[in-house]
Amino acid sequence: MHTIINVGRSFGSGGGFVGQAIGRKLGIPVFDNELISKAAEESGYSKSLFAKGEEKSLFSVSSFFASGRLSYLDNGYVNDNVLFNIQSEVIRSIADKGDAVIIGRCADYILRDRPCLNVFVGGPEEYRIRRLMENEHLSEREAEKLMRRKDRTRETYYNYYTFGSWGLASNYHLCVDSSLLGIEGTADFIIDFGRRAGLVK
Repeated sequence: MHTIINVGRSFGSGGGFVGQAIGRKLGIPVFDNELISKAAEESGYSKSLFAKGEEKSLFSVSSFFASGRLSYLDNGYVNDNVLFNIQSEVIRSIADKGDAVIIGRCADYILRDRPCLNVFVGGPEEYRIRRLMENEHLSEREAEKLMRRKDRTRETYYNYYTFGSWGLASNYHLCVDSSLLGIEGTADFIIDFGRRAGLVK
């Protein structure tokens, strides 16, 4: 059985960093937006196909296709649903090949028929705003605005494609507040939980 850990996260919680820490501690690859794009490119799709993921709507063929896979075209464009289907193919291929930590991209839903550890990393708004202010050099108002916009985008995207509710505890095996243990401690906690649950080697 492969170890597959799918990490959902609220914006500013450090969930991506937690995912990277999990991969480092377990010695397994971590697939974020950039590496999923690379995997798509290796499968014959243009690297820029997933560049903005949740924020794209329509995609020009000339801009995004290098493989000539015309079966994916809809009046000369790649629409959101087609993009999600391609993304799903890539994520399933990643899971087929071996152990992986997959960050975002509705991976918990896409791989729902497989034994995976599905976690959601969140945190109090004030904690997330403070992290964004420090990491992105933003004012408090700018950080809060960015946090709410990104959360709304992720929620809309997830809910539309999974028919579920983003961040709802019942959708995941574990929901954790990263402000309590920090990045490294949260990663350790998730790994320990996964091993106790029999989902992490």
